[in-house]
Amino acid sequence: MPIVRIEMWAGRDKETKAKLIQEVTKTVCEVAKSPPEAVIVVIEDIPKENWGQNGKQGG
Repeated sequence: MPIVRIEMWAGRDKETKAKLIQEVTKTVCEVAKSPPEAVIVVIEDIPKENWGQNGKQGG
């Protein structure tokens, strides 16, 4: 069973996440030849202040 983890900045609405899950599932099914019921998508919202890039804290 394919498991896809997506980490992104917090703040996207429920509809955006639903669309993302739908499209990721569709792509995994096409490429990995998996049935939709076997695909798990996990979205982890991370506050910007918990990100760092180029030695600097985000947010």
